[in-house]
Amino acid sequence: MNSKRNIITGDEQQMGRKGNRLPVTKHPYLGRYVKVTKLKITAIWYVLSSRLLYKLVILFTSIIILVVTSLTVISYQMIRKESVKHSIESTANNLLLVNRNLQDYMDGIAQYSLPQLQYDDLIHAIMNEKQEYASRMYLENYLRRLYFGRSDLDGISLYIVQEQKYYSVSRESYNIASRSGYDEDIANQPWYNTVLHRTDNQYFQSLALTPADNNHLAQPDSFMAYHRVLRSIASRQPQAILTFYVNPSARDTILQDTSIDAGEHLIFTDANHIPFYVDDPLFYQSMLASGLIKQLQYQTSDPLTWTIDQQRYMVMYNTSTSNQWTLMKPILYSQIYEVANTTRNLSYLIGAGFLLISFALVTVLANEITRPLGHLSKQMNRFSSGEFEIEATVKGQDEIAHLTKHFNDMVRNTNELINERYRMKLVEQNAILKALEAELNPHFLYNALQAISTKALRSGRLDIADMVDNLAQTLRYCIGGKDIVMASEELKHIERYLSLQKARFGSRLQMTVDWDDSLLQLPIPKLSIQSLVENSIKHAVEQVSEPVMITITAHLTDQDVLITVRDNGPGIPPDRLEQVLASFKQTFIEREGSHIGLQNLHTRLQILYGEQAGLLIASDKTGTELSMHIPQGGK
Repeated sequence: MNSKRNIITGDEQQMGRKGNRLPVTKHPYLGRYVKVTKLKITAIWYVLSSRLLYKLVILFTSIIILVVTSLTVISYQMIRKESVKHSIESTANNLLLVNRNLQDYMDGIAQYSLPQLQYDDLIHAIMNEKQEYASRMYLENYLRRLYFGRSDLDGISLYIVQEQKYYSVSRESYNIASRSGYDEDIANQPWYNTVLHRTDNQYFQSLALTPADNNHLAQPDSFMAYHRVLRSIASRQPQAILTFYVNPSARDTILQDTSIDAGEHLIFTDANHIPFYVDDPLFYQSMLASGLIKQLQYQTSDPLTWTIDQQRYMVMYNTSTSNQWTLMKPILYSQIYEVANTTRNLSYLIGAGFLLISFALVTVLANEITRPLGHLSKQMNRFSSGEFEIEATVKGQDEIAHLTKHFNDMVRNTNELINERYRMKLVEQNAILKALEAELNPHFLYNALQAISTKALRSGRLDIADMVDNLAQTLRYCIGGKDIVMASEELKHIERYLSLQKARFGSRLQMTVDWDDSLLQLPIPKLSIQSLVENSIKHAVEQVSEPVMITITAHLTDQDVLITVRDNGPGIPPDRLEQVLASFKQTFIEREGSHIGLQNLHTRLQILYGEQAGLLIASDKTGTELSMHIPQGGK
């Protein structure tokens, strides 16, 4: 350490003369270490640069490291921004559509509560129910019609303001119960004064986080109570309050369109930010405690950034323009960045893989291997995008050529299977329609019946002639080529059909028709009403000796049509009714039994109008009601 001389050996002097002079440290041992290390690096570089293979390895490795690192950093930043942008756009559009559906659903409930054409009759029944038994029956029937008109109602209550009396319809166990009674506590409920003082005469009461404050009808899973004030048109004084208790079935169906992944939440509130749906009540309480809910009142449509427990959320929301319904969806930023993080890690893995592959690419004929694979991959991409008539070129006899050949075979077989499946589907649909038409439209000898009618007239048997004429016209109607007829034609056919049945049953068979004149031109399936009337004759008239009244009605529910045939017979036994309803779910080939007519009609309705159409059957000891539901007015 005290020596200040530079120690230079002979070898070093020789290297210095050749221009490869190495820096020498003052310490003899340290200088020797540096010298040896650099000598090793020089020797390694000499070996690597001695062959083209190693040069290509170094070149490809350096390029791959540089490209992968640069692209990974750049793509990571870009994907983060695009992920946020895409999340905002997709979530905003999704919330907009779902909130519109929720708004339509809420408006539908409000519209359904309006009596419309029966308003005067309803008000009259409310004001006179204390004195008139008919008014009380009218109110009970009116509530039952409303209840059966929708599947998302747990119960309906009609509270008469002056009498402090309520009428209610609800499901108890497996039965539909109608009740009435007096309840002075209803007037003390918070929602009671709220709805009475609202200018729009309606109030949506949330039951999402708090139970109902009266226990007449609300079920444990009821998420909302809708209250509608019915006022006298003359005095504008409140006469009654109609209340719907709504189960969450329809709401959940609408909210299914908004998927909730890990790190996401969904809240649905009204204009006062009262929750009607909360996927996580504890999370919603955190939002309330932090003041985020109040902050939404002063925000535009831009998303909010909210931090809780060191977790950052992007809060997306949509508020409807009419009733200010708000749908909120907080999303974790870490969830949004998950794609970017996955892509970054995948890029690193791909880069490491390329480093390994580069060693093989310089030692084998890469071009001969990758060219046919690239062509095959391109054809596979075209195949995955829907092109089923492509063919890859087969070159050589190696494994790649073998794979390409099998790919071409797979493409041809797939194309043949798709075409065959399409043809089979068309044939199956046509066969079902033809078979149903053949079962419900038997051909008869119309001319022979005409001859019998003529002979009866000549013999003076006018009653027989009328029966034969009615039978002939019935058969002509049945074998007609049309599958869809006007309601007026079907009703005329029912008159002829019942005239034949009355010859058998006499005064035991009675019928009334309550058909809206606006629905006489409604297109309906041929013989559809006859199938329902036949069921009433079989299960009612044939089973009892007393007179049986068959009532045929048709009315509109929202934009749909409900055609109902009801009898006051003994009803269908529960086990038998269960078999009939179960048969509706059977395929065409599996059908059997004595209720094929109802099965056929149910199937025809679904083929003609979609899965929303079909038959509804309700039966008890007071009679049987068969309803034919035709959505969208039969279009």
